[in-house]
Amino acid sequence: MPTYTVRNSNFNLTSKQQKKLAEGITKVHNVVTGANTYFAQVIFNKTKKNNLFMGGKKVNERTLFLLGQIRAGRTKKIKDKLILELKKIIVKSTKLNDTQIWVYIIDIPPSQMIEYGAVLPDSGKEKQWFNSLSSGLRKKLSKLEK
Repeated sequence: MPTYTVRNSNFNLTSKQQKKLAEGITKVHNVVTGANTYFAQVIFNKTKKNNLFMGGKKVNERTLFLLGQIRAGRTKKIKDKLILELKKIIVKSTKLNDTQIWVYIIDIPPSQMIEYGAVLPDSGKEKQWFNSLSSGLRKKLSKLEK
């Protein structure tokens, strides 16, 4: 369901910071939206040196971009809380300040997403979706649940 892509520019994230971010992003998404943790994936990418521009000018400042693709159907209140909590976990995990962090959330209709080989359910229908999966897949996903 949620795919979060972290792109850091002009600095490196340590393995420890990546782990802390992945765990924090997963937990925030789970707590705020109620979605199971096994749906959350966090992907890390680093921008090559001299490949970040804003306003047509090269940026040398440390910057982190978080792009979250989530299932559509959540309220503005939930998405507002989600985006603010994600920013907090980034600050805590990286020691960057607010002006160095960019967070974007994109809603995708569940009917336009397939994960684990199955079209995703509407928000709130996760239990029925899970129960419709094969026993082997349910076992695999249960091991990923925190």
